[in-house]
Amino acid sequence: MANHELCTEEEITALVHGFYGRVRSDARLGPIFNAHVKDWDTHLAKMVSFWSSLLRGTATYRGTPMPTHIALPGLDATLFQQWLALFHQTTAELSNRPFAERAEEFAQRIARSLWYGYQLSNEPDRAPSEIANV
Repeated sequence: MANHELCTEEEITALVHGFYGRVRSDARLGPIFNAHVKDWDTHLAKMVSFWSSLLRGTATYRGTPMPTHIALPGLDATLFQQWLALFHQTTAELSNRPFAERAEEFAQRIARSLWYGYQLSNEPDRAPSEIANV
């Protein structure tokens, strides 16, 4: 359940910026994100809005992430596993444990949903595979 008591907007901003700092410097994910994100300031602001909507119930996010992600070429489950691993590294450093745990739950769901949608869109004749838990 999203609520304003779980975390502050500043905590969400720190999570998003810390996580995407890891993503941008990651040997596998960095090149993908850096090739497709043209304006990092705008992307980070959108991601803060996304996570704030999920975790604080602010309803400030407007967007449809699935079409953007399914259009990317050549993704595989290991990339989603790496995304989750970097997210986990970031949340492990948070002192607000209820916030970190709730963010982790959402990250697992998001990665699973995007991977499932990606597979259905790009390989409609194959049964989708799962992402192994990180």
